[in-house]
Amino acid sequence: MRILLINPNTSPELTERIARLARASVAGDAAIVPATGRFGARYITTRASAAIAAHAALDAFAEHGAGCDAVLLACFGDPGLAALKELSPVPVVGMAEAACHEACRRGRRFAIVTGGLLWKPMLEEFVAQLGLADRLASVRCLPQTGGDIARDPDGSLAALAAESRAAVEMDGADVVILGGAGLAGLAVPIADRVPVPVLCSFETALRAVLALASQGPGQRERTLAPAPPTASIGLSPHLAEALQARSPSRAGA
Repeated sequence: MRILLINPNTSPELTERIARLARASVAGDAAIVPATGRFGARYITTRASAAIAAHAALDAFAEHGAGCDAVLLACFGDPGLAALKELSPVPVVGMAEAACHEACRRGRRFAIVTGGLLWKPMLEEFVAQLGLADRLASVRCLPQTGGDIARDPDGSLAALAAESRAAVEMDGADVVILGGAGLAGLAVPIADRVPVPVLCSFETALRAVLALASQGPGQRERTLAPAPPTASIGLSPHLAEALQARSPSRAGA
């Protein structure tokens, strides 16, 4: 099976890093097809850059999604997730949505630890939209962005562990999510410093998307009505064609 891995940040080095982690995790069970945002912010840190990233994610899907069995949107905050689910004939998994649901399965109240101070209200609103506001203990943000953390992961471990412990001891979390593609792979190095489970949002979403892709098209739940064809102007040829095309069914995840 083939998994389209969309990084809507315009940072190819981050795409390479998470694709490498994904390939190591799937161990040959799936082909990872990486795609980087064609336009927008190097690393998403604001509402404006997240809005642009939603367009970039759709653009990347339209160009690279043919022949893929599922899509992983590799940006915590899931910009464009609902639109991707509407457009895609195969399952789409967002890192934030998958991690929040897994955290609720693992515990009573969860915290999110991530990079970039402006993400706090954005993620609180996102969790509320999922209907999980009463399960959220806190959102704790390091001043460094996720991009900064990705460039110096070892140098960020102490701060991530400290914020995770604070979320447990001060906020009452019994599960902690490390949120963000830039934080991918960092849950294991801090796990022994935090007294509750620490989830890597990227690894959690990867497991979810692999499970959905392995079900095959005959077993996937159809959750969205077919999207009507939409005329457009000024978009890339791939995305304009995708919006115009009809499909007998759409799958969501």
